[in-house]
Amino acid sequence: MRSFGFCGAELIALGSGALLWPEQSLLVVSDLHLGKSERIARRSGQMLPPYENTETLTRLEADIDAHAPSNVLCLGDSFDDLNAGHALSDPVTEWLTRLMAGRVWTWIEGNHDPGPLELGGTHLAQQSVGALTFRHIADLDACTGEVSGHYHPKASLHSRGRTVTRPCFLYDNTRLILPAYGTYTGGLRSSSAQLQTLMQPDARAILTGASTVEIPMPRV
Repeated sequence: MRSFGFCGAELIALGSGALLWPEQSLLVVSDLHLGKSERIARRSGQMLPPYENTETLTRLEADIDAHAPSNVLCLGDSFDDLNAGHALSDPVTEWLTRLMAGRVWTWIEGNHDPGPLELGGTHLAQQSVGALTFRHIADLDACTGEVSGHYHPKASLHSRGRTVTRPCFLYDNTRLILPAYGTYTGGLRSSSAQLQTLMQPDARAILTGASTVEIPMPRV
């Protein structure tokens, strides 16, 4: 895990890809993309091992158990599409329900899941907590304190003749972009035109994994 300050908030980037805000007892995860293997099979006939829901929810449960947040915020694209959300198996739905029990749970709308599901919790287009505003896709015109997901950022670290590429958090003085939390989600390099446009020249990247690493945001 890696502590860092952002717009007056003291945050922690967890190695799993979740964001922790201890002062607010808030855990934030983005782009779970639950049901992705089902959606791909439905649309293309391509079969992927259907393990992403189990792997993603196992990590989420571990983060919840470790940090006991009173509030959990899912930052959009929690389901790969609405049909994938409705097609979740009973055990997965029961697992989600158990994780939600006893805490405030907020689903932020994403471009893959623009409407509510019958899973309880609160469904919002965006949410403000203190000085921070949480939405799925970054807004170029947003004021300071925006937290978003959507882009699945990843960055590479070159060390001792090796290159390691991992999902990453990106942050500067204005915005913070979370990595995708879900399995089978891929990623967009920090050197991409979209992320270069969004992030300031002095932006930082925090690479996820068993040992988090913070570096200047790679530009090439």
